[in-house]
Amino acid sequence: MGLMDKLRGELIDIIEWLDDSRDTMVWRFPRYQNEIKMGAKLVVRESQTAVFVNEGKIADVFPPGTYTLETRNLPILSTLKGWKYGFNSPFKAEVYFVNTRQFTDMKWGTQNPVILRDAEFGVVRVRAFGAFAARVVDASRLLRELVGTDPQFRTEEVQEYLRQLMVGRLGGALATAGVPLLDLAAHQDAIGRRLAAVLTEELAEVGIAIPKFVIENVSVPPEVEQALDKRTSMGAVGDLDRYTRFQAANAMEAAANNPGGEAGAGIGLGLGMAMGQQMARSMGGGAATQPVPAQPAPTQPAAAEPPPLPGQAQWYVGVGGQRQGPYDLGGLAEQAGAGALAADTLVWRAGMAQWQPAGQVPELASVLASVPPPLPPQ
Repeated sequence: MGLMDKLRGELIDIIEWLDDSRDTMVWRFPRYQNEIKMGAKLVVRESQTAVFVNEGKIADVFPPGTYTLETRNLPILSTLKGWKYGFNSPFKAEVYFVNTRQFTDMKWGTQNPVILRDAEFGVVRVRAFGAFAARVVDASRLLRELVGTDPQFRTEEVQEYLRQLMVGRLGGALATAGVPLLDLAAHQDAIGRRLAAVLTEELAEVGIAIPKFVIENVSVPPEVEQALDKRTSMGAVGDLDRYTRFQAANAMEAAANNPGGEAGAGIGLGLGMAMGQQMARSMGGGAATQPVPAQPAPTQPAAAEPPPLPGQAQWYVGVGGQRQGPYDLGGLAEQAGAGALAADTLVWRAGMAQWQPAGQVPELASVLASVPPPLPPQ
């Protein structure tokens, strides 16, 4: 083997890159002091771009394909070199392979909460996290602005810069979206698309695009979550009045099943009084079971019975399964005199736990004293 054949064997004749790292964005082809000879093969695979750098300046850029390196394929580099020694002379230009596929394993999150003004809740602090994809769209700008002379530029070297940029734009995107806090989950996709477009436009100067921006979750402080849970519980209950009566009925049933318990007796007494008062209010508080429509005022003053004196208890009488009243003690005496009130007649007033026979109520002893005895048989 001659000397020239030996020298030619030391020259690089195939230039390619097989990436197995999954996180390398730019890789510089190692020359190890060897030269790239004219006529060498350049293999640029899909999702790759090859960039030739001569003496620190970008010379030629090759998209995917297979190329034979000669003067017609290296117009800029051929002009820079001048090729004083003929077209077969080797050269020492650096070759950078740029990965143009999508890098999807990139995460983002807010270390500090973002303060928003919500129309319903006022000023709210929210946190968010998610993922995004990045892609190199301009290899020349990426080399100039971020890579420099780095022989192996990985995603971790640019991920923190991208994360800070995204978090800085997140607050503005949420504030200008005009979406209420409770509806953010339904609009996360739309907000993510808007942020992806804004970030792509801003990163165009470094040759990077953000094709996908995903908001996985937006959370509020624990105290706001507790308030939302209470609000949801109230909405699930519905009619609070009906719910209260239902709870009271359940408590009375539980107390009735435990008649020996002092606590059950007290609960039953209190709930019975409350339900009795509520029934009285719902019945209208009068002898009639249906409300009487208002009548127009007469032109001449009509004689009316004066209201009962203050401080007198109002009594109700149960006759034939119907409630009658209210009566004061004088009215009860009239009922007793007419035979409508007897010792076994059920009566009730505010403060009593349940209806009781009149003969068992000490306050009505004087009223029942005027009741005539039953007529003798014929």
